[in-house]
Amino acid sequence: MGMILHSSLINYNVKYDAFPYQREAFNSLKDLPFSAIFHEQGLGKTKIAIDLILYWLTQKDIDTVIVISKKQLVKNWVDEFAIHTYISPKVLTSNKVDNFFVLNSPIQVIISNFEILETEKDRLKLFLNSRNTAIVVDESTKIKNPNSNLTKAFFALAPLFKIRTIMTGTPVANRPYDIWSQIYFLDYGSSLGTDFNAFKKTCDLSNDLKDDEDKRSHFEDAVSSIFDKIKSFSVRETKDAGIISLPDKNYFSVWCSFEKRQQEMYEALKNEYQLLVQKGDSTLMDESEATLKRLLRLVQIASNPRLVDESYNAISAKEIELDHLINDIIERGEKVIVWTSFIYNVDYFFNKYKSLSPAKIHGKMTITERNRAVDFFKTGESNVLFATPQSAKEGLTLTIANNVIFFDRGFNLDDYLQAQDRIHRISQTRECNIYNLMVNESIDRWIDVLLQAKQNAASLAQGDTSISKFRANMDYSFGDIVKGILNID
Repeated sequence: MGMILHSSLINYNVKYDAFPYQREAFNSLKDLPFSAIFHEQGLGKTKIAIDLILYWLTQKDIDTVIVISKKQLVKNWVDEFAIHTYISPKVLTSNKVDNFFVLNSPIQVIISNFEILETEKDRLKLFLNSRNTAIVVDESTKIKNPNSNLTKAFFALAPLFKIRTIMTGTPVANRPYDIWSQIYFLDYGSSLGTDFNAFKKTCDLSNDLKDDEDKRSHFEDAVSSIFDKIKSFSVRETKDAGIISLPDKNYFSVWCSFEKRQQEMYEALKNEYQLLVQKGDSTLMDESEATLKRLLRLVQIASNPRLVDESYNAISAKEIELDHLINDIIERGEKVIVWTSFIYNVDYFFNKYKSLSPAKIHGKMTITERNRAVDFFKTGESNVLFATPQSAKEGLTLTIANNVIFFDRGFNLDDYLQAQDRIHRISQTRECNIYNLMVNESIDRWIDVLLQAKQNAASLAQGDTSISKFRANMDYSFGDIVKGILNID
């Protein structure tokens, strides 16, 4: 039995009522020992979580709730508590002295980031053994790799929490097996098994599914059964379900042709890879980190050749189209976010479009600098934000804009879905436009097909679509496409 920390002086009321679908989710999960909030990004998962936290503190034997999120989202959580409640949470930081006082105070809500939970694991064990504590893990795909030290720290602490809740709009962040570790944190393998490697083998979106009918059938059966196994403690709603009225989201594929020098660089690298395969290097078509790094070089040249060769001084293929799009959007009196996977590109375009007073966000900026950039974009004179998905794809509401341009895209589905939905969420009143810039006869085509295949597989795993609709829409040709791009037989 933990210490009783509740005070009659604390106001546990909510300031705003939930939407009906949020109330429904709350009622489904409020009395469960573990749960998952998988509502699509932009549907207000934070409000559901906060209402659960208030319920646990007043109606369950819970003294303290710890909210764990990504570092850049901690401020967002503090702000959300101020908006929705009368509680003032404390924050665990890298300052161990301050953390000592937080963990030895009668506090109801503690907010921190993933890395602090790992570094403060031993002190948290003592804390959890002395109090009845619940945990909410925001953007739980951060623990999708069961072999990482971070995830192992979460697994070790899991039994010490009286209530465990995870939340993310993209539980299948990139591949169907990404969901295993998140669910294991909740139920220790009761739903999806205790053997990650076995689960991964049956749910792997591999390159050979197109030509192996038996393997493809096993894959589809395994993935389609995932949500049925976890639905007793999970809630999932999508924007397409009609639970809330949001403006349409329009997609535009903007194709362009290589600039001459850019194409020469691209072909030279492609031929180099082809020679590696001819010499017996069979790794190019596997899924290893080394392979993805090689393919990323092609993405870089198709994006901005300066990423590979700083002496490149021409206007690359996508720059012309980007200029047209930005000018058209600004002439309409609208704002735009330009996403790129590369920090160099963010800085390059930030300087190139200096006359437009742009904002920028990337991973080399401090959290304070990023927050300042967001505020400037929301309230200042800036109409353009250049950002990397890795640094700004989650938690932010940027509905001041209704246009996003993907100057380039990587191989990660989560980056793509989360980034575009910074603008397509509650409080958006205008139609949203998603522009994908792609170079003809380049790796961009493979990425386009691969991300769509990953999105279809994610929809099946998350219970968003039926197996029949999945089979009607699924394209397994991504393996053949990348071979064709690289001229590999």
